[in-house]
Amino acid sequence: MEQQNSGKKVLDSIERARLGLRVFSLPFAEAEEVIDAYVSGGDYDPACVELFKDQLDTQRHIQEKSVELLSTGAQILRLVVGALIKNIPQPPTEESSSS
Repeated sequence: MEQQNSGKKVLDSIERARLGLRVFSLPFAEAEEVIDAYVSGGDYDPACVELFKDQLDTQRHIQEKSVELLSTGAQILRLVVGALIKNIPQPPTEESSSS
């Protein structure tokens, strides 16, 4: 697949998927190296490659924020449940009812 304005190849959806699977669990710096190695043999449009890297970085950022949000949600839920349990009225004990 070629990009019309530069005459250079773009990463098509299959290539993007393959690269995505290869770099999914790598740190971003290593992922960039894998992507650069992949495109170095071809005549790929640099803007297209940078866009893919930016999308990968954005996806990682979203994943990190999702984990933070999930953790925060769990902490809030724990606090709410703890407060509810703490404020549940206790049934009267035998000692207090016989007085």
